Amino acid sequence: MLFTIGLASVVMQSAAVTGDASGANDTRQNPLLQKSTLPFAAPDFSRIKTSDFLPAFQAAIEQNRQEIAQITTQKRKPTFENTILAYEKCGELLDRVSSVFYGLVSADKTPEIAETEKKVTPLLTELENEISFNKTLFQRIKYVYDRQYKSLKGEDKKLLEEVYKSFVRKGALLPDDKMARMKEINMRIAELQQQWGDMLPSATNHSVVWVNSIEELAGLSEADIAQCKKDAESRGSKTPYCIVIINTTQQPILSTLANRALRKRVYEASIHRADGSRSFNTFPIVVEIARLRAEQAQIMGYPNYASYSLEKTMAKNTDNVYAFLKQLISKYKVKADAETKAIEEFARKEMGPDFHLQPYDRFYYSAKMKKEMFNFSEDDVKPYFNIDSVQRNGVFYAANRVYGLTFKERKDLPVYHPDMKVFEVFDKDGRSMALFYSDYFRRPTKRGGAWMSAFAKQSGLRGQLPVIYNVCNNAKAPDGQPSLISWDEVTTLFHEFGHALHGILSDCKYNTLSGTAVARDFVEMPSQFNESFASIPEIFDHYARHAVTGQPMPADLKEKMLKSINFQSAYALGENLAATCLDLAWHCLSIDQIPTADKAADFEERALREIGLLDSQIPPRYSTSYFNHVWGGGYAAGYYSYLWTEVLAVNVANCFATRGPLRPEVGQDLRDKILSRGNTRDLMQMFSDFTGMKAPDATALLPARGL
Repeated sequence: MLFTIGLASVVMQSAAVTGDASGANDTRQNPLLQKSTLPFAAPDFSRIKTSDFLPAFQAAIEQNRQEIAQITTQKRKPTFENTILAYEKCGELLDRVSSVFYGLVSADKTPEIAETEKKVTPLLTELENEISFNKTLFQRIKYVYDRQYKSLKGEDKKLLEEVYKSFVRKGALLPDDKMARMKEINMRIAELQQQWGDMLPSATNHSVVWVNSIEELAGLSEADIAQCKKDAESRGSKTPYCIVIINTTQQPILSTLANRALRKRVYEASIHRADGSRSFNTFPIVVEIARLRAEQAQIMGYPNYASYSLEKTMAKNTDNVYAFLKQLISKYKVKADAETKAIEEFARKEMGPDFHLQPYDRFYYSAKMKKEMFNFSEDDVKPYFNIDSVQRNGVFYAANRVYGLTFKERKDLPVYHPDMKVFEVFDKDGRSMALFYSDYFRRPTKRGGAWMSAFAKQSGLRGQLPVIYNVCNNAKAPDGQPSLISWDEVTTLFHEFGHALHGILSDCKYNTLSGTAVARDFVEMPSQFNESFASIPEIFDHYARHAVTGQPMPADLKEKMLKSINFQSAYALGENLAATCLDLAWHCLSIDQIPTADKAADFEERALREIGLLDSQIPPRYSTSYFNHVWGGGYAAGYYSYLWTEVLAVNVANCFATRGPLRPEVGQDLRDKILSRGNTRDLMQMFSDFTGMKAPDATALLPARGL
C-alpha cells in the first residue's frame, strides 16, 4: 500500500488512549480489527460501519509500531529471518484496514468517508516517515543486505533487494538535515494529494451541463436520454436533463450530440473543469506538488524528478523514454494531420465550404464519416454489447478458454454497494483460488475512470488467497432494462480484467512481490494484452449477442465493426502522446523552473508546442489541471508506460497469434512465466522467457494501431 499523510506520535497515542477510554468494547468488536470469517477473509461489509475506520486505523498503526520495535530492539545479530522476514510480516492488520478503506475512498466516497480520510491521512504519513527514516531498522536491513544478498536465492533474494532499495530511495542514507526535510516534503505532498482527491471529483461533478429540453439532446439514443434524465434527478433536478462529464478531455457523448452549441458547452465544461474558469482551480496544488517532487529529486542527487523516478523502471532514464516517444511522434504527425483534414472536408459537405472544424465537432463528424464509410453506427452495435454478457460471455469466457478459469457468482457475500457483484474463481482442477468483485456503474461518490485493486493480495507467507476488484464508470440503464456499452467500454472491461488476472493468478510467497507489484512500465502489459481477446472471433461471437433477442451480431455488421476498430486511430495515439509528454515536461523541471499557478496553463501550451504536439484538434487525453494519474495517482513521470507496455502487449499478442490465440498450453505458459510471478524476477527476463525476444520490438506498435 502507498501510504499518504501524518500526525505527531504523541497525538496518535493520545487519540488511541481516548478511544479506549470512551469504550473498550467498541475496539474489541470492531470488525476491521478481527480477521473476517467469510471465505478468503473477504471484508464483511454487512458489519463494517464508517465509524469503525478511524479507531481501526489507530489500533493498526499502533500495532505496526510495536512490530517495528520488536525488530529494532532485539539484541541478536541481524539476519534475513529476524529482520527482513520479520519486516515483511509487519503491518498485516494495517494492510487489511487500508485496503478496504481506500477501496471506498475511490469508489464510494461519501462525506463521512472523506472526513475520515482527512483524519487518517496524517496518521499514515507520520507512520511511513517513522519507518522510512528509522536508522536502527535501516542499519539492520543494510547489515543483512551487505552480508547475505549474494548467498540468497529466488524470492528471498528479490525481497531483500526490494526492501533495501526502497529504504535507500526514500532517503535512508541521507544526513540528518536532508532526512528531516524529506519528512516534511512527504507530509506536505500527502496533504496536497488529499486536497487534490477532494477537489477534482467535486470539480468534475460540478461541471455537469444542464439541459432544459429533450429537443436539445437530438441525436442521442433513447437510452442516453434516459441516462441524462436519471443523472439530472440524482443531482437535484436543476433542469430536466444533464450531461455528466467523465474523466477524459473528450466526451464520448459528443459523437452523437447534434446540437453544436451544446457540444461546445460540454467540451468547454470538460477542459475547464479545474483550471479556475469555473469555481475550482487545481493549479496551485499542481505547481506545489511539482516543486516538492523536484526538491525530493534534488535532495536525492538527481537533476529532476523524472530522472529519480525512472531509475527503477524498465525504461531506466528520460533519454530512453524520449527516444521512444519521438520515434512515434515523427510517424504519427503526418497521419494525424491527414485525419483532421479528411474529417473537416467531410463536414463541409454538410455545413458548407467555410465551416471550420472545432475540437467539439471532431467526434460528431468522425462518427458520421465512419457510418458512411462502414455503413453502421455505434447505436447499431450497442444492443449487442450488454454489459452482463460482455462480462460473463466475453471476459470470463476468454479467461476460461485461455487459463482454464471458471466463475461462480456469490450472492451470499456482502458488498459495499448494491451495484457490486462477487464471483468465486476456480482453477482448471476445480480448486477455489480467488474472489473477484466488479463495480461497473457510475455514481456521484465514485471518482472517474476505471481501475483494479485488491481487498487482499495473494501471499503464501500470509496464507492469503487474492480478493480482487475492478471498478468502472459505465452508465446504468433504468431498472428492468439491459445496460448497453460502447466498443471502447467493452475493451475497458477486458483491460481491467487483465489487471485482475495479474492478481488472481499470482503465486508468490511474499505480499511485497505478489500480483501487480511490478514497475509501472510493465504493470499495464497484462491488461493491454487482455484487450486483444475482445476481437478474437470465437470470443466476440460468444458475448456480442442482442440484449433482447439473444441473437449473435449479424455477420455483415460484425465485419464492418471489426474493420472499423482502427478507424482514424491517429487521434487515440495523439491524445495519449500529448498527455505523456505533459507528464514528462512537468517532471523534467528543476525547482527554479516550476511555473507559478497562474502560468501553469501557459507552460502546458509551451511544452506541447516544443515537442510538436500542440494541436487544438487533438488535445491531451488529460490536461494538467485534471491529470489524476500524475497528481493524484502513482504515475508521476510514468504515464508513458501505457504506450511502452502497449509495445510489450503487442509482442505478447503476436506470440499468441503465432502459437494459437486460445490454446490452453500457451495461456499456461504466459501464466507460468509472467502472470503468476509478480515481481519475483527481472521483468525483461520474464518477457524474454515467454516471447523468446531479447528486447521488445517497438516497430510492431503502429501497425497494430492501423497506422
